[in-house]
Amino acid sequence: MGKEAESRGLSTGKSTPKAIKNYISSKTIKLFKDHNVFSERELEARYEIKLENFARKLQIESRMMGDLAKNHLIPTAIRYQNTLIENAMGLKEVLDAKTYVKLSKNQVDTIKEISEHISQVKINVDLMLEERKKANRLLTMEEMAIAYDEKVKPYFEIIRYHIDKLELMVDDDLWPLPKYREIMFLK
Repeated sequence: MGKEAESRGLSTGKSTPKAIKNYISSKTIKLFKDHNVFSERELEARYEIKLENFARKLQIESRMMGDLAKNHLIPTAIRYQNTLIENAMGLKEVLDAKTYVKLSKNQVDTIKEISEHISQVKINVDLMLEERKKANRLLTMEEMAIAYDEKVKPYFEIIRYHIDKLELMVDDDLWPLPKYREIMFLK
């Protein structure tokens, strides 16, 4: 599709802030002015508004993602992990060493896997929040929108991946949000 667009002389920008910038390109300004649709000033205003809407949307999404992860999902995963640890320790008390090693492998592997996902969520949320702080200090809306797009938004996918893995592992009764399979099959 990108090659077809290029062959027709169309923009193939892959970022929203760069695509929005077309509002103030010389071609766009000329087109709208020639047809008495918008003045250059009106196009610039629309450009600023669209940039602000984009940046604010990502600002809200990243704030909510950080809050949900740190205050709801990580504590829930830790609570479930602690239940598994208690179970493994209980097995160690009632089983001989050889049987324990054999039978507790799945629980121990699950505990390690949960730990890794919790760690990755925490690390990436912290990194994302640092990038948010930097983006929020930028002076122009264009700089802020680009920073949110290029520096903050990439963390969404990483965090989401690890949270999705935790969602599959943590007991349904503990998970504080509807799970995807529950949402997909609601009747």
